[in-house]
Amino acid sequence: MIRNKVGLIAIGIAFLIGIPIGISAYTFQYAKGLSYLSNDPKACINCHIMQDQYDGWQKSPHHAVAVCNDCHVPHDFLGKYIAKAMNGYHHSRAFTLQDFHEPIMIGKRNSEILQENCIRCHGDLVGSLMHARKDTPGDAISCVQCHRRVGHGG
Repeated sequence: MIRNKVGLIAIGIAFLIGIPIGISAYTFQYAKGLSYLSNDPKACINCHIMQDQYDGWQKSPHHAVAVCNDCHVPHDFLGKYIAKAMNGYHHSRAFTLQDFHEPIMIGKRNSEILQENCIRCHGDLVGSLMHARKDTPGDAISCVQCHRRVGHGG
């Protein structure tokens, strides 16, 4: 009798753990989750909402020299995957609940990452300008204020 109860409890626990794991694994596979760990720009068009950005990038000056991750995630290992995890969470929540702005817009933290990466690649060209801006608080300018279409074409 006790053996049967222990067996039933074990089966119940297996179901309680197995079902969420199974659903999570299926969802991860269905959403092409592994593709987001790569540098392949096609991962960005897993969602239809990014098709215009992808098409624009293909026509942009940066197409030959930069992929999405070069501009949109930090370049240190930990920072890169933290940003990808946070973006993945926010994107999946927004798309599941259908509460995102259309056309899609970059957020504050991702704008900061983008700015850092502009300077990382083009710092020797704009270094003195960016240094002058740091000396005058409140007078900050971001690269995309003037170069909005550089990464995603016109």
